[in-house]
Amino acid sequence: MSKKRLGFFTRLLDDVSAGERYRLAEEQIFHAEALGFDSAWVAQHHFNAQEGGLPSPLVFLAHAAARTSRIQLGTAILTLPLEQPIRVAEDAVVLDLLSGGRFEFGLGSGGTNSSFPPFGFDPANRGAIYGAHFKTLVDALEGRALGEAGQRLYPEGVHLRKKFWQATFSAAGGTRAGEAGDGLLLSRSQPRTPEAPRAKLWDLQHPIVDAYLAALPPGVAPRLGGSRSVFVADTRSQAYDLAAEGIEKFHAFVLGNGGSVPSGSLTELLEIHDIHAGTADDVIGSLKADTVLDRVTDLIFQVHPVDPDHKFVLRSLELIAEKVAPALGWAPAEVAHAR
Repeated sequence: MSKKRLGFFTRLLDDVSAGERYRLAEEQIFHAEALGFDSAWVAQHHFNAQEGGLPSPLVFLAHAAARTSRIQLGTAILTLPLEQPIRVAEDAVVLDLLSGGRFEFGLGSGGTNSSFPPFGFDPANRGAIYGAHFKTLVDALEGRALGEAGQRLYPEGVHLRKKFWQATFSAAGGTRAGEAGDGLLLSRSQPRTPEAPRAKLWDLQHPIVDAYLAALPPGVAPRLGGSRSVFVADTRSQAYDLAAEGIEKFHAFVLGNGGSVPSGSLTELLEIHDIHAGTADDVIGSLKADTVLDRVTDLIFQVHPVDPDHKFVLRSLELIAEKVAPALGWAPAEVAHAR
């Protein structure tokens, strides 16, 4: 088993004010750094506080960068179709410089249809918009002339081109990321079809990994991030008690947004939504059944959609670092001084 890198992904969904959400998320990132985690990731969501609380991830990560020293800081993902790509390039370069080269640039086309119309876009065109914005972003970072006057990006950002990660649900997207030599981000929320609502996550994602690896240029090392929902507690009963409210709320959210998923008991819902919850031993066992994780370079764990109180998130991070991740092939980096 090759050595893995370990990441922490926060969705900023605490039931508090926006400012307090950001403070708690930063504290979780500090804690992850002190425990030896290699990376911390945030998602971008617009408008809906119940889906995600962070419309400006680069601003947030710049603040987190000023208060950390080692941990890599990434977007998983920045919704590129809703951004002006040259401005994204400029902000990303400044963030990477201020953080000492610690920015990981995760990109995707976005999954929330309702976010597109306020920006003047039809969500049905997200793929074409993503492709056009991606080309402009790459042109800017690689120093090509922009506009009729031929201006070039300052500060230059060619080094960031090697830090792209592309998120996808499809083998075609895996091929696209591979051909570009980018990292590949696999989501915990891989959609199922109505015909196979209980399909195993790894069965759906192995073809994406295969397509990605087949398309990588010779000599380019794969970067494969596997995002999974993981909540670890000191006892199974505590984990399930804390998970129940969040899982039921999430299940109702999915059904309310037209999701095609079956219902069931708490244990069944954990399986349906690909959530690994319980003691460290419970979670190690369920994660080892996920054969895609054998192939990833980066284990990226989030507590969503369990979304317990902050103190239980911190405890889960401790148990992941102490017990779960080492059993999956991770060894901690030099531990930073606790803050």
